[in-house]
Amino acid sequence: MSENVVIVCSCGTDNPNRASRAIHLATIAHKEGKNVSLFLLDEAVYLVKKGMINHLQAATGDVADDLMTYLQAHDVPILACTPCAKSRQIFEDDLIDGARMGTAVELIHLCSDAAVISL
Repeated sequence: MSENVVIVCSCGTDNPNRASRAIHLATIAHKEGKNVSLFLLDEAVYLVKKGMINHLQAATGDVADDLMTYLQAHDVPILACTPCAKSRQIFEDDLIDGARMGTAVELIHLCSDAAVISL
């Protein structure tokens, strides 16, 4: 079994349950000792725009902002798809601390030696 886990999320504030779940699964994977990365595509890039996930909560009660704060505090790689972000007028300076832009090539490399969960 791989020690590497990549969580790929394509939904954002438009689907708080799935978006929160992706961040929650990344948190759980990290707590389980996995090398985890969170890669955000499409609408999910809004999750790393400063101020966008304040008060975003899943039906289960998971609070996205609290979970994201955990990932940031533990230096979990958080990547936002560069063309997805730029097409939504989100740029590097708009991102929360610990997040950065990432490319499809990086996603492929991350996934090549990892368990992948896609939401």
